[in-house]
Amino acid sequence: MYCLRAVIVTESARRRVLDSLEGARLVPLGQNLSLMPVAETRFDTGPLAECSEHGAVAYVEAEYFGGAGTQFAQVWEGGETVLGPLQVDEDEPDPADGSPISQALRRLGALKGDHFDEFDAVGLGRHRDTDDWLSA
Repeated sequence: MYCLRAVIVTESARRRVLDSLEGARLVPLGQNLSLMPVAETRFDTGPLAECSEHGAVAYVEAEYFGGAGTQFAQVWEGGETVLGPLQVDEDEPDPADGSPISQALRRLGALKGDHFDEFDAVGLGRHRDTDDWLSA
């Protein structure tokens, strides 16, 4: 099983997120991105638009079991939604331009390089559960 709920921020938005979201803890991903694990099942994305005034911010969710699952992503920049919300439900193929999370990461500046996709390139497979990111 794989489960992730997180906010991913660019380096330029990092300080704003830490100042604006109580208890925010960011984990470096590489490629000038950081991940804030979200423990709550229902996360209020309202403050992310404000946090994006200084750089792009994404909210992502993924849940997989046995290769089947769902993904969700939305990106804000300059206080506005610039991507999404994008969602792929179980048994739906990923869009031709990549999974919702890979599209969001690309919008934040992540490069696929020699990896399978941007998801893989920034190491989102490093942990299988959001709680594991919290203890990293």
